[in-house]
Amino acid sequence: MSNQRKPATLALEDGIVVHGFSIGAEGTVGGELCFNTSMTGYQEIFTDPSYYGQLMMMTYPHIGNYGTTTGDDEAPKVMISGLIVRSFSQEYSNLNADGGLQEYMIKNHLVGITGVDTRRLVRHIREKGVMNAVISSEGLSDAELVEKAKHWDSMNGLELASRVTRKEAQTLPAETNESRFRVAVMDYGVKLSILKNLTRRGCTLRVFPAKTSPEEVKEWNPDGYFLSNGPGDPNASASYALPILELAKKEKKPVFGICLGHQLMALSEGLQVGKMFVGHRGANQPVKNIRTGLVEITTQNHGFAVLEETLNEEVASVTHVNLNDRSIEGLRFNQFTGFSVQYHPEASPGPHDSAYLFDEFIRDLETHHT
Repeated sequence: MSNQRKPATLALEDGIVVHGFSIGAEGTVGGELCFNTSMTGYQEIFTDPSYYGQLMMMTYPHIGNYGTTTGDDEAPKVMISGLIVRSFSQEYSNLNADGGLQEYMIKNHLVGITGVDTRRLVRHIREKGVMNAVISSEGLSDAELVEKAKHWDSMNGLELASRVTRKEAQTLPAETNESRFRVAVMDYGVKLSILKNLTRRGCTLRVFPAKTSPEEVKEWNPDGYFLSNGPGDPNASASYALPILELAKKEKKPVFGICLGHQLMALSEGLQVGKMFVGHRGANQPVKNIRTGLVEITTQNHGFAVLEETLNEEVASVTHVNLNDRSIEGLRFNQFTGFSVQYHPEASPGPHDSAYLFDEFIRDLETHHT
């Protein structure tokens, strides 16, 4: 409570500066400024490894009003570098909560700012494009903070997956009575809820660190491969990720990729991935399944996308498109048994319209196994 009215400043690299009040830990942090349109699920968002090193601005005005719950974390620690909200709730109401968001932020050393016009800032980002910013509660001048934002590392060319991956391989048993398949999961920042979606469908998982050699993965003899979500520029992760894909293709085993995994699979087939003007982040993105004609409301978190102009129909077919901007949201690969989606079928937070994709991966495994 003591820092509720302590001044804080948010400075963007283009010179925009806004003043508010400090929440969470005190300090100075920076990163790419992005916004999420979800109304709930802030704790899952804060712990999503794909957000590593980014400043998160929540568009829903009231944040913290239902507290925090240990079981809602998607990773062992908070991944965002800072938080921007319109109205921060020190008090909360939730029978399942373990504590308040203020205490959670202090415990996780998360710096934040409240009392700013997030609607205005979101409109600014939408018009000008994504950019870096800095939050500070340490009394630095506006000019100093703008300079810090200007010199913060750009997400373009930034390799981050190796910073959020696990340190050693881990085996997770299937949650069913019988283990049906062995799946090698490449951890580029995998969310806990993704792993649960696989284990509850009868998969025993071996989760490997991002830079594991193909030889070590092959030794486990998996039935299929899963490439996870993760942060950073996929082009910077290709050097250690693509050899794993070449192994899967050589063995003719099914592959499923989500988010960063989707982008890496596209790169492995000669497609290109580029930075978006403004990324997709939220739990309300409409995506059309081209094969069925049905529309799914999806959870998304990405700032890079497969470039449509580089699409080669001989190697991949588009299966899903975003109805807001027509960007590619899903691919089925024609030269090997594999498919991928840019969005998050596990949701957490968000709707579960796309959970069927995990079942589709299971069917690929069944077909290969028979």
